[in-house]
Amino acid sequence: MSPSFTPPATGREWHLVARPHGRPRPDDFALREVPVPAVGPGQVLIRNHFFSVDPYMRGRMGDTNSYVYFPPMALGEAMGGAAVGEVIACADPALAVGDLVLHFGGWREYAVLPATEATRVDTPGIPLSAHLGVLGMTGLSAYAGLFEVADFRPGDAVFVSGAAGAVGSQVGQMARLAGASRVIGSAGTPEKVKYLVEELGFDAAFNYKDGPVLEQLRAAAPHGIDVYFDTVGGDHLEAAIDVLHEHGRVTLCGAIAQYNDVEPPPGPRNLPVAIGKRLHLHGMLVLDHEKLRPRFTTEVAGWIAAGELTWRETVVDGIEHGVDAFLGLFRGDNTGKMIVALRP
Repeated sequence: MSPSFTPPATGREWHLVARPHGRPRPDDFALREVPVPAVGPGQVLIRNHFFSVDPYMRGRMGDTNSYVYFPPMALGEAMGGAAVGEVIACADPALAVGDLVLHFGGWREYAVLPATEATRVDTPGIPLSAHLGVLGMTGLSAYAGLFEVADFRPGDAVFVSGAAGAVGSQVGQMARLAGASRVIGSAGTPEKVKYLVEELGFDAAFNYKDGPVLEQLRAAAPHGIDVYFDTVGGDHLEAAIDVLHEHGRVTLCGAIAQYNDVEPPPGPRNLPVAIGKRLHLHGMLVLDHEKLRPRFTTEVAGWIAAGELTWRETVVDGIEHGVDAFLGLFRGDNTGKMIVALRP
């Protein structure tokens, strides 16, 4: 972007206009054109190139705190979330026009933020959008959840649910690179199952729509598992509890199967098994693991440079399709990270 670029007087942004009941609908959102404010002292104006849509955002659309770590999204205001873009005006010496930055200004074309809320990104040879996925919050979730929360050890057998998604696809590869004895994944289509085994190097994968998860997991892990990385919840967690070895470890990272439920889920029904097996079930929030980011970035960037770790993005073009991209997460439309591109 040229330093002489003059932003338009207005830009478009998505607002939440109604709190969803069950699965969100398109009319819960509105794409509005709003003034682009002038930059004040200590602020920057960012033109977004990409923004992220993520399952956790569904929890923020209610009227109570989401998982006790994010406040609800306000009705009638721009939706928050991770985004990457270019600084086009700056009134703070910490950043300069032309810098590429990561921020949480969300679903909009232009964002005016304090410079302290924008982080410069500089990873030559790696696409900018990767900072929303493999090198962003999802990648750090995978890294921290596997190595710190689940206390992965070489030789562990690892099961990952939702393994073709943004987080799960990274967990499985990281486990393989770190010396897992077996990596198993679940996904929702034959194409995704093939992707896990043939492209990502999983030892086994199954389509959870083909039959009971417990039966398929037992067949894929006849000698049991040591670690379960949960992004789905429900029947996947219940099955994993049965198949885990004694003292097995579970990272509870997400529960996408239940985010749109309007009634409490029925289980897992076998939680007493966790007592007898002395299982470790540990909920995680990526916000608790920022101290790992330097190590994570260095190690993952090294794996990428060496061609040892790969990723996919499902890119939806145009801000006008932002809500459909978000709703697509719950239809299983994405392989890897779902991203909305705002093309110049």
